[in-house]
Amino acid sequence: MTRTLKISLAAVLSLAMGLTTLAEPSKKAWVMRFDLDWKVASGLPEKAMLVSLQGLANREEAQLYIIHPADFQWEITEPLYDFYQRKHGVAFSEIPDAKAALKRFKSAAKGYVVWDKEVGPSLNVAFTIAGLEDAVVVSEELIPLVRKVGLKEIDDLRGRYTGQSDAEIYGDAIERYWHRCNRDKIMLMGGHRGRVMMPAMADWGIRERMFFHDLSADPNEADELVLNRQLLEDLNPGATVFGWHPYGKDTEEQSTMLLSLYGLKMEGLHNLPNLSYNCQFSFTPGFRFTNNHHVGLDETLVAEEKVYISFVQSDSIGIGVWTKPGRGKLPFAWQVTMNWTKFSPAALEYFHESATPNDYFIGGLSGPGYMYPNNIPKERFPQLMEEAKELMAVLDERVMEIMDNSAADGNVGNADLFKETVDAYYEAFPDVIGFINGYGPARTFDLRDTRPMLSYDYYIDPKRPREEVTADLNELIVLNSKRPYFLLVHVRESNDVNSLVEVVENLEGPVEVKPLDVFLKLAASNKTYQTRFRQPDDPVHFKGY
Repeated sequence: MTRTLKISLAAVLSLAMGLTTLAEPSKKAWVMRFDLDWKVASGLPEKAMLVSLQGLANREEAQLYIIHPADFQWEITEPLYDFYQRKHGVAFSEIPDAKAALKRFKSAAKGYVVWDKEVGPSLNVAFTIAGLEDAVVVSEELIPLVRKVGLKEIDDLRGRYTGQSDAEIYGDAIERYWHRCNRDKIMLMGGHRGRVMMPAMADWGIRERMFFHDLSADPNEADELVLNRQLLEDLNPGATVFGWHPYGKDTEEQSTMLLSLYGLKMEGLHNLPNLSYNCQFSFTPGFRFTNNHHVGLDETLVAEEKVYISFVQSDSIGIGVWTKPGRGKLPFAWQVTMNWTKFSPAALEYFHESATPNDYFIGGLSGPGYMYPNNIPKERFPQLMEEAKELMAVLDERVMEIMDNSAADGNVGNADLFKETVDAYYEAFPDVIGFINGYGPARTFDLRDTRPMLSYDYYIDPKRPREEVTADLNELIVLNSKRPYFLLVHVRESNDVNSLVEVVENLEGPVEVKPLDVFLKLAASNKTYQTRFRQPDDPVHFKGY
């Protein structure tokens, strides 16, 4: 049996409060540095081999960490590397190349499996085999390298799937391997496809012996959807889908709706690195999450006749502008992936440690993982939200963010919640200050006792010129003439904070930017918004399954 970190919610709570400390992994570790070349024809084969090796090397203890360039989508691998040295006392030795890595960690592998560069899905099949058989994943040109360190062939996929459809390939893989795979976790290794593939999360799937696939959730791809459903149905209740949907095959909305129908949780990205390493660290002794609350739970505020604005970023703080200049100049709310308390505690501690007084953390997205609540089975909803409530307590969070795009496509369509969904959230979270909803603009609004539910009125696309953003917001201010007006703004993750300072300076007042908890308390004092829920006859962009 290999050691897998499994922490109960009670244990997580104790850790966060400084009451318990897990045994720390080895203080000696190794680090490698990757570039941004993930092309199948050049950089991918070696990276796939090294990521598979990382998953095996980190099975028993945290030994191998990978640093990605600052402009990699998950931007904090270097800051987190510094955090491990500074707060956990890890002494890293740098490994210069693949040959040295294989020599260092060859004992973690029992052999190698060859994938077919002409058949993209064969890489996912190879990753599945790697986790089950303790193998490194190689393409043809790397076979001499792994043989030189003494590794033997376990399987060779070259030619096995030539000319077959993705459904045929994964149907064969399910028959061969699914019965041996983890039923609490599965790896949807989608994202980039074709000439560029970016499976940076494969180390985690290999360590945890997950089944890898990139099956479509598009109803028009019936042969793949049948297999996708088969896998989801076989997972244990409350299981987690790691990774991301396959670009060009289906949409985020289709994929998230499908897993929500089974009451499952999504934890992206496909290129989220180092979980096999991160999962083995607890919080540092004595650490306790303390959020930057600006108002008491029972405090009452009174809104004046002006415009109140609050900014929220909900696309994971590790892929945004956390390390970029300007953070802290404006009050900002950041949606936290709460399950990182179990999979990546050090990352959460890093974010809290480096927060400014203007950074405020909120729970989401929709629950203890990304899901669409309008589609969660009613019998699963209370248990999932109880888990979310406990995780929010760990993280000292008082606001829940909700998103349901099952009737939308990106920022087009209906992102509203049915009344019964809103009822369920109010019942499940009696102690929050309030709820926010949407991604693009939505129309779900409510106020019960002192807890409002507000939807976004505006979405800031990072590509939209700042003068146009300013004009849009000023137009909303004019159109919503009744005061106070509560303007909730969703900030796409790569927006520059400094540019938003300029936007705010050019808004037509009186306008105040408020922290989200203050904003919600003010919204509870004067209900100038209209109660509304999603209606059965509302137009929808995607009608579902």
